[in-house]
Amino acid sequence: MPMFEDEFREDERLIARERIPEDQDEASLRPSRWEEYFGQHKVKANLRIFIEAASQRGEALDHILLYGPPGLGKTTLAGIIANELGVGFRMTSGPAIDKPGDLAAVLTNLTERDVLFIDEIHRLNKSVEEVLYPAMEDYAIDIMIGKGPGARSIRLDLPRFTLIGATTRAGLLSAPLRDRFGVVNRLELYAPIDLRDILVRDAAILDVGIDPDGLDIISERSRGTPRIAIRLLKRLRDFAQVRGSGRITGEIARFGLEALEIDPVGLDATDRRIILSMARMFQGGPVGLDTLSACTGEDPVTIEDIYEPYLMQIGFVSKTPRGRILTPAAWIHLGLTPPAPASGNWQDTQLTLENGVCPDPMENGHA
Repeated sequence: MPMFEDEFREDERLIARERIPEDQDEASLRPSRWEEYFGQHKVKANLRIFIEAASQRGEALDHILLYGPPGLGKTTLAGIIANELGVGFRMTSGPAIDKPGDLAAVLTNLTERDVLFIDEIHRLNKSVEEVLYPAMEDYAIDIMIGKGPGARSIRLDLPRFTLIGATTRAGLLSAPLRDRFGVVNRLELYAPIDLRDILVRDAAILDVGIDPDGLDIISERSRGTPRIAIRLLKRLRDFAQVRGSGRITGEIARFGLEALEIDPVGLDATDRRIILSMARMFQGGPVGLDTLSACTGEDPVTIEDIYEPYLMQIGFVSKTPRGRILTPAAWIHLGLTPPAPASGNWQDTQLTLENGVCPDPMENGHA
């Protein structure tokens, strides 16, 4: 049984779902109803059924795990679920819950059928996780009062609540925690048509005009991610205000995205540096993650979690047992010719790497 002595207290790091005046722009862009939430059609359809069924029975919704790349709307989806259920919504994150007592303070302040959202749930430490197990399964927590021979255990009953966990790295969740979620949903990258719907809604909220050409250009260069689409919309609003008539036209969109170094398929400067390094230093691969990290100056986790998924999604990078390789589509996009199967340059590169030095991708002989 979990044992801890921390006093129950309202953790100051717990975040309430309230609109803050200084952040009104961001708050107003976050959907609060199903009608405002575009994309993720299968996930949304299933959740609506589960919510309606739980409401008809007067029960708490089963615990939900949402996972997928960052920026796809996991936090927004959790808020909509609570809103549709008509219950309280409490937010916190894995790193903010240091001790079992912190979690106990959060859980004991919930009311019947409330939704508790824990972002980055894979970062909960083991002792906190162990307190969460009986809370999720039995709606109770065990606390140890006192020390030594006089110590005694007390079980506190909790209101029946719904835990929504969000993570970008579902593989880091322990099996016991993952198995306690009754609903597990993966959020996929968005299609351009869904991003267009999001951009139309947000452009109206931001009071900025946007042409169909502008919508197409932004939606096609947003990497299938609403967060990126909204960020680009805000930046192009600035370009339209300063360099245009205040309306995001196709011309303004192209000009602004070129200034931001976003190319026609949505690659930014870091994406291009990664695939260019693979092409010029390693003849297209295979190349290991750590070696690629050393030669691009990017953290391995950043490459693997942020850049690589999109490069694989659009078919520019492929994983093999020996490492990452560039696909023909990536060579074409870079305007380079793939090397011959037997290349002396690859051996030269391997030798240089063994000496602990990454070759300059711009040097002759590695093109």
